Amino acid sequence: MRKKLPIGIDGFEKIRTNDFYYVDKTLFIEELLQNWGEVNLFTRPGRFGKSLNMSMLKCFFEIGRDPALFEELKIAQEKDLCEKYMGKFPVISISLKSVGGLQYDSALAALKTVIGNEAGRFRFLKDSEKLSIEEKEAYARLIKIGSGEGGLYAMTENVAAVSLKTLSLLLEKHYGQKVILLIDEYDVPLDKAFQAGYYEEMVNLIRNLLGNALKTNDSLYFAVLTGCLRISKESIFTGLNNLKVHTISDVRYDEYFGFTNTDVDELLEFYGLSAYKDTIKDWYDGYRFGDTDVYCPWDVINYCDELLAAPSTPPKNYWANTSGNDLIRCMLKNASLTTKNEVEELLNGGQITKRIKQELTYREIDDSIENVWSVLYATGYLTGMHVEQEDADIFRLWIPNGEVQRLFCELVEDWFREVTRSDTTRISRFCAVFPTGDTDTIQEMLDDYLWDSISVRDTVVRRNMKENFYHGMLLGLLQNQDSWLVKSNAETGEGYSDISIQTPDRVGIVIELKYADDGDLEKACREAIEQIEEKKYAQGLKRWGTKKILKYGIAFWEKECMVVMG
Repeated sequence: MRKKLPIGIDGFEKIRTNDFYYVDKTLFIEELLQNWGEVNLFTRPGRFGKSLNMSMLKCFFEIGRDPALFEELKIAQEKDLCEKYMGKFPVISISLKSVGGLQYDSALAALKTVIGNEAGRFRFLKDSEKLSIEEKEAYARLIKIGSGEGGLYAMTENVAAVSLKTLSLLLEKHYGQKVILLIDEYDVPLDKAFQAGYYEEMVNLIRNLLGNALKTNDSLYFAVLTGCLRISKESIFTGLNNLKVHTISDVRYDEYFGFTNTDVDELLEFYGLSAYKDTIKDWYDGYRFGDTDVYCPWDVINYCDELLAAPSTPPKNYWANTSGNDLIRCMLKNASLTTKNEVEELLNGGQITKRIKQELTYREIDDSIENVWSVLYATGYLTGMHVEQEDADIFRLWIPNGEVQRLFCELVEDWFREVTRSDTTRISRFCAVFPTGDTDTIQEMLDDYLWDSISVRDTVVRRNMKENFYHGMLLGLLQNQDSWLVKSNAETGEGYSDISIQTPDRVGIVIELKYADDGDLEKACREAIEQIEEKKYAQGLKRWGTKKILKYGIAFWEKECMVVMG
């Protein structure tokens, strides 16, 4: 029986004890100890294995963990290191992913729950002979023992702010060993607070929590934090001089988040899926972490799982997160002509050069379009590399792969529909021309729309994606005519026409689109009309009782188009 694929499982112990496939990243432990930093922050996009790596660290260092979890893994070969560090430390491990809410009080309650649950793992502290009565009372406040919110042992906001430091001190006193602190998704509460409008309160809470835990904590051996963004020191890490930050542009640790080419080759060979390597590379590779090319693990695992069930499954988008999509929508909505041209360059497989801010606060994101580029880079919607040795902030950026390119195309289509819908007079005039057969006016107005929009043109973009892009744009325009029945890829003859329309006046319209790779719009239009005739796309409309049928061949090339009738 082959190993299961670990979809949505970020617990190291669960993966290792339940026969899941594991891509070995355990040498991350060795590098972390060699490149010693008392406080280490790793910023990576979502879905690149941050939580699994944190779970791995917990399983390696924590007292009482089963050393068999690491048998036959790479770190097990480092005998001296394992002897010195494995299972030798008390470990506090929390994720702030769930800390949020519509109001600050809800977010604070969620944080208390996270801390209370983690503190609850150490209930032996209640009876520890190493702790004083006062220290046991301090522990009781962390697990909310007693008479509830107003009671002697309630976890107040002040108690929550010093909770990690308090728990560190108690664990060190019990074990006689300093503590390792792991904080996953440290920036999620700030993101949620910014969206909901209580950002300042959350900044103060997280600043106090981290300041107490990381800056004035004598019980700390070392700490590891992960997140998507590096929040500026002035905002969160005030006065924290022992912080080492490892962003996606850092060459250190570059192979430990995400799948390398070797990782993917081994996984595909294990499952007998090596024939799909080119497709997987095209769709899910392309990220650049330091000096390493990286695949998104979430995508690779999900697609392989679907391929094992249905080998003909086409690749799809598994990764994109909602907040990043909102950023792109906002950018398009407020885009200048320059920004539109830059998005167009990216969509067409090109690159743009930008100054990337490695440190931001959430309130700064909307201050300028340049900050939006920085966030899109940090969150994985764009990838890139340094351009100038003398200026570390200048990056060359590009869309990493087919998955993100498809996402950008869809968001541009959505933006275009939104923009055009607001001009109802213009769009009604455009739609009204189609039943008349006035190809010159259709072409002229479509040309105008193309110049207002963002086009796809370069050979890097697959032909079918280019045709789909223009198809989506035209479909969005025609679907604004509420009284029309507009179908996309509907079976109307021996195949599927791109767009078919029935009007209340029983006029039928068949539209076939082509992208003219060589710029020969006339030839592409001719091919479109020939396809309508050969596939008998008009037959279905005739069966539906239309009195008149119009056949349009429409060809696109960059921001030019041609419309002919058959």
